[in-house]
Amino acid sequence: MRAGRPHRAWIVAAVAFVAIIGAAGFRATPGVFITPLQEEFGWTRGTIGLAVSVNLMLFGLTAPFAAALMDRFGMRSVVSAALALVAAGSGVTVFMTASWQLVLCWGVLVGLGTGSMALVFVATVTDRWFVRQRGLVTGVLTAGGATGQLVFLPVLAHLVEMSGWRTAALVVAACALAVVPLVWFLLRDSPEELGLRPYGAAPDAEPRVRPAGGGAAARALRTLRDAARTRAFWYLALGFAICGASTNGLVGTHFIPAAHDHGMPETTAAGLLAVVGIFDIAGTVFSGWLSDRIDARLLLVVYYTLRGLSLLILPSLFAETTEPSMLVFIIFYGLDWVATVPPTVALCRKIFGADGAIVFGWVFASHQIGAAFAATLAGVTRDHLGNYDLAWYGAGVLCLAAALMSARIVARVREPRRAEILVG
Repeated sequence: MRAGRPHRAWIVAAVAFVAIIGAAGFRATPGVFITPLQEEFGWTRGTIGLAVSVNLMLFGLTAPFAAALMDRFGMRSVVSAALALVAAGSGVTVFMTASWQLVLCWGVLVGLGTGSMALVFVATVTDRWFVRQRGLVTGVLTAGGATGQLVFLPVLAHLVEMSGWRTAALVVAACALAVVPLVWFLLRDSPEELGLRPYGAAPDAEPRVRPAGGGAAARALRTLRDAARTRAFWYLALGFAICGASTNGLVGTHFIPAAHDHGMPETTAAGLLAVVGIFDIAGTVFSGWLSDRIDARLLLVVYYTLRGLSLLILPSLFAETTEPSMLVFIIFYGLDWVATVPPTVALCRKIFGADGAIVFGWVFASHQIGAAFAATLAGVTRDHLGNYDLAWYGAGVLCLAAALMSARIVARVREPRRAEILVG
């Protein structure tokens, strides 16, 4: 490599960042589509929440298999196919007339597509391409996904208000398709493919290796079997399930309709979630930087505790207008939104070694299962009680439980398996 030219790892990270942003568009649509769909089709929030839950469930359960598929077929092929699925699912929604079609489009097609580009994609990129500043890059890429989703909200809300939800869905489909050529021509699967070493790797470092035997699904399931025998895995998985319930499942899906219940315009509420996304950039990048320097378990304890306390006071902050207390909550919650990801990735890598990315895929699956249950239960709570208060309080208590579990993780390094196949 010529002097002064940036390491190719940074180009790969930049392409991954753009791809994650491209997939984030549809992840932002449920919050702004709930009321228009309810008004046009007469569906209850519980029915719409079911479609969101299927999406969130598949979004998570696809992740560990996607990590194994990336090992077998390469990141470029898997991510390109995932973006195409997101575009198809988003575009087909404009023709739906029944709730089962909503489940098929939002739930199945988009769930599979976005699940293949979930945070496990971040873990795979950083594992393969970075040694130095791995935590920082993890934070930046994580912020790209969550922030892209939230920053899309005011744009989509404006499109829905001016041109209808179908226009917004088509715009998301076009954005996802536009990223495919960039991924195909610039993303590379590993440094070894180009005769390079990962960024920051020692000159005598061994090339990246992968275990031999079995297909992608078999490896993903075998890794789950091994990880499930450890207490650390269950603490990580249960804590991350609560993380998903308290972010994507609850706040990401129901904050806008909850604010609307108190008289706040949907565009204003969407703008508040966009502010969450802006502050999420700083919070997640800083969390990645801290993960390179501070015990990841301590970071998780702090993050979950502060999030739980903030959710316990949220019901008292809703009003017709944006009060200063709500702005304080939005800024704080933004800083904490996905700050849990870098330390969770770091712990999976430290405890499970070469299988860390796939283990994180399973941990992330639990994140989305928690989000799916929260999306449905919060909608049902609203349908039966007339408000979301019980959902906010319940999530706050669960976050405090996640902090206790994080404190009990024993971060022992697992001995890596023998590597049979060199990747190069």
